[in-house]
Amino acid sequence: MDTTTTVEITTPSDLEVTLARLVDAPRALVWAAWTTPELVQQWMLGPEGWSMPVCEMDLRPGGAWHRVWKKANGKEMEMRGSFREIVAPERLVSTEKWGPEWPETVNTLTLEAKGEKTLVRETILYPSKEARDAAIKTGMADGASVSFDRLQKVLLAKRSGRS
Repeated sequence: MDTTTTVEITTPSDLEVTLARLVDAPRALVWAAWTTPELVQQWMLGPEGWSMPVCEMDLRPGGAWHRVWKKANGKEMEMRGSFREIVAPERLVSTEKWGPEWPETVNTLTLEAKGEKTLVRETILYPSKEARDAAIKTGMADGASVSFDRLQKVLLAKRSGRS
């Protein structure tokens, strides 16, 4: 992967989806953007028209996290999980649950330094192929692409001291 403008989405197994993108920022800054609630609220929004009024993180093994997204029309989505493993600034393993109709996943984020850039890779492990395929059909690729674009903007602003 040699570009900072596209998200690569792969299915390394029948139970996994991996999202990867090279971002133009050092690994410590990318870690901060992924683990600081005020920064997460700026970029992890998916398609246009959504905000994240709630982003809570108890960043420790066993600690919980909670996010609520809100669309301009009032529709809300809620997600919860817990942290299983934290190796700053390179690895974060957590669970994720979107609600009663979705199964819990285990998400593994790795941040690999590539000079002054960082390869961000998140692998999502589903309990079944059917659950994985259903998640892919939700528009995951489009939402991830828009969010990664926003992440890059937040990182550039932080590097230049604008936020």
